[in-house]
Amino acid sequence: MKNLKDIKRVLTIKEMKQEVLNLQKEGKKVVFTNGCFDLLHLGHISLFNKAKSLGDILIVAINSDKSLSCLKGPKRPLVSQKDRAKLILSLKPVDYVVVFGEQTPSKILKELRPDILVKGGDYKLSEIVGREYVHKVYRFPFIKGKSTTNLINLIVDRYSGRAV
Repeated sequence: MKNLKDIKRVLTIKEMKQEVLNLQKEGKKVVFTNGCFDLLHLGHISLFNKAKSLGDILIVAINSDKSLSCLKGPKRPLVSQKDRAKLILSLKPVDYVVVFGEQTPSKILKELRPDILVKGGDYKLSEIVGREYVHKVYRFPFIKGKSTTNLINLIVDRYSGRAV
């Protein structure tokens, strides 16, 4: 977890596993969501708020720079994992951030075993990775037009070839 050890509440998977066990022993309901979160936008904020409303503790797992690049292409990420972690932790509903290096959250969900998994988008339940490691899965639809891809396309369209 290079460059993230100085950020409070960004835990390694091992540290987060112990924290989840402790929280669940205290009777806390642990909610988990994950994604790239390369450019934060209203859709992400809405997802975090809805996720937090389902339990006591919200963990946001973010793809590492390397895994994000594998998923989205060599020009991504636009924002480093360290900066994404700091931005996400600055949001009121978020309690912890954990960075994972795989392309899917299956391994981290198997380790952490949170109570609730929250996903955005139009996934069918059968398509949601890691659903077998949680008690309940919630899906919330995207907010129309609010996506990182739309933001990138808008910026390219408006400013292509011009300095801002």
